[in-house]
Amino acid sequence: MKKINLKEKFSKFTDQWSPKVIEEMNDYQFKLVKIKDDFTWHKHDETDEAFFVIEGNIGIEFEDETIELNEGEMIVVPKGTKHKPYARKEAKIMLFEPKETNNTGDIINELTAENDQWI
Repeated sequence: MKKINLKEKFSKFTDQWSPKVIEEMNDYQFKLVKIKDDFTWHKHDETDEAFFVIEGNIGIEFEDETIELNEGEMIVVPKGTKHKPYARKEAKIMLFEPKETNNTGDIINELTAENDQWI
């Protein structure tokens, strides 16, 4: 068991849209990521995906609505749901998802990050 300081972990990286693993629980990973501007439309066919806003504000576009999230708010995107996260200014978020979950889901492009990057 170890205590994890999120501020200290966020200070260890500057790149955006590249989730960093900070801990595991069962088959799930807790990942920190800095985001800014638009991501890519994608979906995860095998798993739900949880977004928790640590700092800043983000939006997640869905096919029929956009949901805005502020600091301290979270959302669970059901598996198979097409979505596109974005942030107008850099935001810091935590993702909760199974190990080996590809950040761009069913799409492979320039925003696809390497899995299992620990900080």
